[in-house]
Amino acid sequence: MIQLKSQKEIAEMKKSGQLLALAHKKIKSMIKPGITTWEIEEFVNDFLEKHGAIPEEKGFEGYQFATCASVNDEICHGFPNKKPLKNGDIVTIDMVVNLNGALSDSAWSYGVGTISDEAEHLLKTTEEALYAGIKQSIVGNRLGDIGHAIQEYAESRGLSVVREFVGHGIGPTMHEDPPVAHYGRPGRGLRLREGMTITIEPMLNIGDWRSKIDANGWTARTIDGSLSAQYEHTLAITKEGPEILTALDGDAEQ
Repeated sequence: MIQLKSQKEIAEMKKSGQLLALAHKKIKSMIKPGITTWEIEEFVNDFLEKHGAIPEEKGFEGYQFATCASVNDEICHGFPNKKPLKNGDIVTIDMVVNLNGALSDSAWSYGVGTISDEAEHLLKTTEEALYAGIKQSIVGNRLGDIGHAIQEYAESRGLSVVREFVGHGIGPTMHEDPPVAHYGRPGRGLRLREGMTITIEPMLNIGDWRSKIDANGWTARTIDGSLSAQYEHTLAITKEGPEILTALDGDAEQ
């Protein structure tokens, strides 16, 4: 069942999303060789507590952390740890924020120090593919239009689209209907309606799109060891067009 949101509910989700976006802005300034993803995990826990918010991922189906921290060939659901990041690594930080019951979900990939041209191409294309999908997120379009736009953009630039992990509806719980695939055929799938709130979160790989799961039962990585990146926004479908809820309005610090 898809729960359509009121303007008031969307406004509350945007407050949550603004806080999440500010956390990402601060994380971006922290990323450098030598930092650990555990330090980022501790920062997020402290930052959200300071702002009266809850890390919604922690405790979800037994997951123990506030963040997912996926490095290099890890596609998603990487565990934060105390291994220092190295020059040339890429890392994706994903989190879900609960602010007074309103949820937001966003992931961003970061280069550590100086990264290769290949890694730069991956990060740039993955972010651009996200926005290609968001552009299709208008009332009357279908989910297939989003997936097709992302897949066409990624594959035209020599990258593959992960199939096993997709976006989703969000609110009042973390994972709601509908699933939002990042591949597909235009004009197919559920029609988008005003008041829907969804995540779009493409994961692109330099090599094969397929994944394998680590022994921890959570972390997915590329089957061939190639690099993977992810960018994600939470957005609302409105009659004026897609409204990104996890982007900063202006540049105000809190």
